[in-house]
Amino acid sequence: MPDSTNEIPKKSLEDWIAPDCHGMNFFEADKGLQDLLSLRLDDAVRAHMTPHYQRLGEIAGNRLDELSRMADRHDPQLHARDSFGRDEDWIEFHPAYREMEALGYGEFGIHCMSRKAGVLGWAEKVPPLVKYTFQYLFTQSEFALMCPISATDTSAMLIERYGDEETKQRFLPRMWSQDMTHIFKGAQFMTEKTGGSDVGNIELEARQDENDQWRLYGEKWFCSCADGDVALLLARPAGAPDGSRGLGLFALPRHLDDGSRNAYRIVRLKEKLGSRSMASGEIKFDGAVAYALGDYGAKPNSGLKQMMDQVNMSRLSHGVRAAGMMRRCLNEAMAVARNRVAFGETIIDHPLMRRQLLKIMVPTEQVLSVFTYAAATMARAETGDAQAERLLRIITPLLKFRACRDNVTVATAAMEARGGNGYIEDWVNSKLVRDAHLGVLWEGTSSINALDVTGRAVGKVGAHEDLGNAMHDIVDAADQVPGQFRGELSSMVDQAIAFAADVASKPEHEPFSRQATNALYHVMSAVLLAHEGAALGAKGGDARRLLLSRLVIDHRMRPRDPMSVSDGPVETRCADLLLNDAPVSLDAAAQALAG
Repeated sequence: MPDSTNEIPKKSLEDWIAPDCHGMNFFEADKGLQDLLSLRLDDAVRAHMTPHYQRLGEIAGNRLDELSRMADRHDPQLHARDSFGRDEDWIEFHPAYREMEALGYGEFGIHCMSRKAGVLGWAEKVPPLVKYTFQYLFTQSEFALMCPISATDTSAMLIERYGDEETKQRFLPRMWSQDMTHIFKGAQFMTEKTGGSDVGNIELEARQDENDQWRLYGEKWFCSCADGDVALLLARPAGAPDGSRGLGLFALPRHLDDGSRNAYRIVRLKEKLGSRSMASGEIKFDGAVAYALGDYGAKPNSGLKQMMDQVNMSRLSHGVRAAGMMRRCLNEAMAVARNRVAFGETIIDHPLMRRQLLKIMVPTEQVLSVFTYAAATMARAETGDAQAERLLRIITPLLKFRACRDNVTVATAAMEARGGNGYIEDWVNSKLVRDAHLGVLWEGTSSINALDVTGRAVGKVGAHEDLGNAMHDIVDAADQVPGQFRGELSSMVDQAIAFAADVASKPEHEPFSRQATNALYHVMSAVLLAHEGAALGAKGGDARRLLLSRLVIDHRMRPRDPMSVSDGPVETRCADLLLNDAPVSLDAAAQALAG
């Protein structure tokens, strides 16, 4: 009889199922984020915020992940009347959603940390990158709630920027509050049945009563955060001309000063593919009180221009959310690849799987570089730097366009990496796939953002020239990048800028707008990745981002023969380094790029 002490334990059937990322600290696991914060954040604020990032990283990988999955399974419920039959409609949320609100609004103050001083113990308003890093970590578990958090942030920004003093005092103190019994949460009611992107068709009418109070009449078709305490919306003042120039921007309170319900009602809630825990609805207005922003003493007619401030910030936030979701997808795919065995090997050791993992990794790291650079650029723009303002004007739609599209592909690839279990709601992959698709719709479809790049940022502002100059400055300063590759990056910048200018110059070139937007995004990300890898490697840190830059050029920019394996050796060397957790030295990265 064999000695039982020498027997190898038999593998149970459950042991064949690959784990997920629940239980992980999403900040501690993200060395790329930590590296970029060391490059882009002031040392003092980074040291202060790091313990808070660590705490949110732990919560996101544990309790927030649990809450998000629970809330996703329990849709909000609309109650049209109270027990007395009064039209006091209200929305019932699962307790998990309310607990998530307490984390995002209450504990971390993500909605107000860049609007007021003192959040998380920092004496000033935090820089944009600090806020967006919190969004990035939070969204790795919960996507839907980031909509009302961001809407509260950006709505308060518009009220602060365009409201009169009375309107500011009415709303801002509570919109900036972290007290969940006192807070005013923001919302955005824009889309009508006549369309979403073409706001010139808006028919919601604003009329002044005998007391010069603005009141709203009509409908909105898609209202995000339908239970918001303060909603911003566009409406057409009575007698105003048709088209976008006749629109005014208004702040709509859910309750009036005396506590009574404002004169609008939620007709129904939308049943959505994703973002299920957040309530979106259809709303009818029957003389609802609203407060005009700007154009005091006259009919408001600058609403669209004012609203674009919020749209641009929301687009940047959408890019950040996509970045967070892609990071979660990459982590999930790596957890599977390192723990699942097929055909006698752990699947990360299969060459084809290694290539597929790189296809998930490259866009995930691209967007991390672009959003952190965008946030750093925003900080400069907020000081009045005109060049940074123009640069941000083009980076924002570039980020929104490509990040949200890549998120769909990455989420699908991560689901495929898990196999059939990825399609089952027991696992997070199906939720990630559903949520990813919303990014290509909110705040403009892919085509709308591409047209914003070529038709406005390039065609009207000339911001592509600022982008080209900024990228050339980065390449010229990146002395540690191998010379031949630096030359190729510089050439690619010139080609992408010239192509975008050509597309913008002639109406018949409009069909190439998405292609030009892709080129600008990819060349920008390649330059940023190369600079980051070289800068980190020169300090003795991890230079792996230099390899990622090469893969962006090889797979997203350089002409390739689809029936050739000419790039195989370089890609294999890159995969060996990138799929290993060990830091990559600058010398090792340079050797991998060499040939």
